[in-house]
Amino acid sequence: MKLVIYKPKIDTFVVSAKALQRLLQSIILLILLASYPAQVDAQVTQPVKKAVPNTQNRLDQLKFPRNGAPIGRRQGGARRTGTQCPDLKTPMTALVPGEGTSDESISFSAFTVSEFPTFWVYVPQLPSNVRSGEFVFQDEKGNDVYRMPLTLPEKSGVIGISLPPSPQYALKTDNKYQWYFKVYCGDPQNTSEYFYVKSWVQRVALTSQLESQLKAAKSGEYFAYAVNQIWQDALTNLADMRRINSGSRVVAQDWNDLLTAVGLSEFASAPIVGRYGSGG
Repeated sequence: MKLVIYKPKIDTFVVSAKALQRLLQSIILLILLASYPAQVDAQVTQPVKKAVPNTQNRLDQLKFPRNGAPIGRRQGGARRTGTQCPDLKTPMTALVPGEGTSDESISFSAFTVSEFPTFWVYVPQLPSNVRSGEFVFQDEKGNDVYRMPLTLPEKSGVIGISLPPSPQYALKTDNKYQWYFKVYCGDPQNTSEYFYVKSWVQRVALTSQLESQLKAAKSGEYFAYAVNQIWQDALTNLADMRRINSGSRVVAQDWNDLLTAVGLSEFASAPIVGRYGSGG
């Protein structure tokens, strides 16, 4: 009896190994393709930017687009029935995003995550008999939420006005509000003649991503607010740091850059001369 030994063909073995390799590569490719769309969707729907810039990034390169609010007035004009309102060399100016003109034809608005935000205005040098001002905060329909009479400082500069931290004044998320700042001319009893600025603010929700960025901030929360276009809180946080660290070159440069980003660089050197409301 003859013993027959079976010998597999080498070519058949090689072809089978190559086929197996191609199969494994196909499976890996399918896994990668399946996971990729989910990663893209996560990036597109991310409401807040993940990266907070360090001190080497320039705040003056940031954009604060208008968000479709009704019209406002960034530079102060005068409502006159007589001749008591003087001509001002530099207009009273609300520190808000936009391209400043003195007529009510452009939307000036800002975002905040605060229930009780602070609003900032540049007040120029005023005549000695002009010291009476008023802050008016209203809902979108023009109903008064809060009014605050002010005695203005003698020096020109930036002032901040904060809403009182009481429930009746708290901003509701996604609601728009309008605010006025008025300086009455001459006799404080005559409220028919005044300079004024007008702007809008909208409260948005504090996302978990922004909250994480704020907790991680080391040199100031204003960077996190600014890159997420939360103007009102970026300006307030930086203004507070400027008051506390008046000699800091970094803070001074960031203040200049933030105002430059919205076309207000001429007010960067103005001192902060007053803070009204809860900020003291």
